[in-house]
Amino acid sequence: MMQYAALIPFFPLAGFVIIGLLQKKLSKNIAAILACTTILISFIISLGVFMSISGQSQEVQIAPWMNVGSFSASFTFLLDPLSSIFLMIITGIGFLIHVYSVGYMHDDEKHNVFFSYMNLFVFFMLVLVLASSYLLMFVGWEGVGLSSYLLIGFWFKNKSYNDAAKKAFVMNRIGDLGFLLGIILLFITFGSSDYHTVFQKAQGFMSGDTMITVITLLLFVGATGKSAQIPLYTWLPDAMAGPTPVSALIHAATMVTAGVYMVARSGILYALAPVSMFVVALIGALTAVFAATIALTQNDIKKVLAYSTVSQLGYMFLGLGVGAFSASVFHVMTHAFFKALLFLCAGSVIHGLSGEQDIRSMGGLRKKMPITFITFLLATLAISGIPPFSGFFSKDEILAHAFESNKLLWAFGVIGSMMTAFYMFRLLFLTFYGSYRGGIKKNEHEHEPAADTHSGIHESPKVMTIPLIILAILSTIGGFVGVPESLGGTSQINKFLGPVFQSAQAKMLIADSSSSSVSEIALMGFTIVLILASIFLAWNFYISRKRVPSAEGTRLPALTNLSYHKYYVDEIYNALITKPLDKLSVFFKNIVDNKIIDGVVNFSGKFTEWVSGLMRFVQTGNVDFYLLAMVIGIACIIFFKLM
Repeated sequence: MMQYAALIPFFPLAGFVIIGLLQKKLSKNIAAILACTTILISFIISLGVFMSISGQSQEVQIAPWMNVGSFSASFTFLLDPLSSIFLMIITGIGFLIHVYSVGYMHDDEKHNVFFSYMNLFVFFMLVLVLASSYLLMFVGWEGVGLSSYLLIGFWFKNKSYNDAAKKAFVMNRIGDLGFLLGIILLFITFGSSDYHTVFQKAQGFMSGDTMITVITLLLFVGATGKSAQIPLYTWLPDAMAGPTPVSALIHAATMVTAGVYMVARSGILYALAPVSMFVVALIGALTAVFAATIALTQNDIKKVLAYSTVSQLGYMFLGLGVGAFSASVFHVMTHAFFKALLFLCAGSVIHGLSGEQDIRSMGGLRKKMPITFITFLLATLAISGIPPFSGFFSKDEILAHAFESNKLLWAFGVIGSMMTAFYMFRLLFLTFYGSYRGGIKKNEHEHEPAADTHSGIHESPKVMTIPLIILAILSTIGGFVGVPESLGGTSQINKFLGPVFQSAQAKMLIADSSSSSVSEIALMGFTIVLILASIFLAWNFYISRKRVPSAEGTRLPALTNLSYHKYYVDEIYNALITKPLDKLSVFFKNIVDNKIIDGVVNFSGKFTEWVSGLMRFVQTGNVDFYLLAMVIGIACIIFFKLM
């Protein structure tokens, strides 16, 4: 199947071109079938590649790209265990989200445009993970940035949605600058941007080398932008402006994990840079906790899940920073299952409530939307880390490595897990339990209405619920590919990814799992008890006491108010960065551009016009005058020549 690898990104690209060019001529059904079919074919080929991987990497050259002096680059794909897992996630989850979108976007006037954009995104994401060089990865990296801009601002008639798309685009460009500088330094240091050459030459560098440290920190700047880590995380919650399937595909399962993939792919470089490893782990741990504290108080169903995504990405970087490369990739996979499911369930709720997203206006939906409720419950159990659901195994392995590496980072991870369980069950209870609250927003001391008065609530159609069921199954059993040895398993995913991270693990002089079985089980038990306590606390608040979050504008406790307003980070950025830059732009526009640059250009024109006005008087049209002027001119030439 390796020889067919070039077809994996080709089919989504073909779908984009065909649907994009013929969008006005194709019916909605034909466009949807074409978009879904192209992704399905890519998934089938990806599955074949995944089954053919034997642990060894293989490069497949597609076409020459550029040849300038001693530098040459080609479109070459790298097939190995790491890229094959991401291929499965992108095409598999992508296909389910495409199918779901058939129902969700059916009545949208730009239905065909939406599917063309979705296919374009999948194409660039596949290029990103298949690339055999940082340069080609950067092409996919920028491509998914463009695609996300188009999809976030899909409903562009709404100004706030346009602003969200621009914000995502600009903040990603900040990270991309760091990534690009890292690639330039890679080429200066190693004479190439190809993975094979870079990683092979890196073996000869000493641990802690300054240049390697600078390169890895710059690459991580790119990762913080794409994967929404502190301080470049604020674009992701606003990106919920796009259609819910976009949130599921881009901001839960694929695009935001691009930074994780890049750091994991560069594992040997980070293994040689202990400072960078600590920075990655610290930023990941801080992001995991910080984003979780914001999710505790949000009332928009998609905003809660958005901050949850930021938090879970923090766990992935925490794992990468402590050397748990396989565990982080494992969490990417399980997170793709349950977070895509959570977003699609949220879309099902929004669809069933005719666009309502405020959880204060929900309640009692479990009887009206049983499939959505059950699948949402399973995804909530998975993300909370309840055994034996998928999130338990991947998150536990990250925490086990963190405990061995740095107890403080482990404590951050445990605190984040507790808050994750609380805000997710808060979301579950307020959305599906109690009685329907309609459009009435209660404060936290009031009780819910006694009866369900909303008769229009309905379950989503099968084209939307079938993907939910499949993802729920994966969220339930997906973790069994990584059962640790302490629980009698063999952690198949660690063995599968072992050859990719073997060199990095050797440089760090640590084993893939360094904690004893007894201590790991004790850590599991301790974490599970705390998680269950958090769930009980959520039950006590929102089921037993029937609390409903306060309405906007009411007086909130100081810490709650701070969390509710997201610590005013956007306002701080606006005051310290955006407004000064806006004022600087106005200065350059009014002074530098209009008065200096335009002034010089305008002066040149006016001066020429003035001189021409003077010369006009010489052009009298009188031949005698012209002869006199000619004689005087000749006389002057002779005079000055003789002088």
